[in-house]
Amino acid sequence: MFHSAKVGHGDGRCKWARGAISCRRVGIALGVLLPLAMPMKADSAGAPDCADPACWIVMRAEDANAAFMRGDMELWYALAGPISGDFTLMQPFGGAASHGFDGSPAHLERMSRYFQSGVATQELERVYASEEMIVLVLVERQTGEVGGLPKQDWSLRVTQVYQRRDNVWYLVHRHADPLTRNLDLRRAAALARGADLDNVETR
Repeated sequence: MFHSAKVGHGDGRCKWARGAISCRRVGIALGVLLPLAMPMKADSAGAPDCADPACWIVMRAEDANAAFMRGDMELWYALAGPISGDFTLMQPFGGAASHGFDGSPAHLERMSRYFQSGVATQELERVYASEEMIVLVLVERQTGEVGGLPKQDWSLRVTQVYQRRDNVWYLVHRHADPLTRNLDLRRAAALARGADLDNVETR
């Protein structure tokens, strides 16, 4: 059975504080909703245990994305994972979902050259959690240099799904799109049919 917690903007951050986890509203809500959640073990970076896996995952997701936008892919990969072998990605550039993830040093290096000089924060909209699965619904507020383009806003609407396997929480799915601003009907229709948005009249 899934439980959910609605989180107000700016209140969804969990922070390490003097060796302990300190969570604002999301931690309090999930602490009530998930009394049976299994504790997480300390990670390889020495992070302390967190009694609430959902809170722990929220914190790591934000730190991972901040590292990603800076181009620090080794740190991102350590924080975002473990990524499951059957991982699916529906990326912001559209197209079919990809399956699996290449975590080789060569691929991470290529990614680090593609994403540069970014900063990111996280707006957590809702958390759905059971003993075996956690779903984050959030907006990644971020700017950065992507693919050689000048620095700009790259905020994304994101859904991430984690599944517990052998007492380890794996990232199994990510869906991200750049539609953080409202589109009128004509532009939405043009996007759906693959038209050039720059030439679509909005009147």
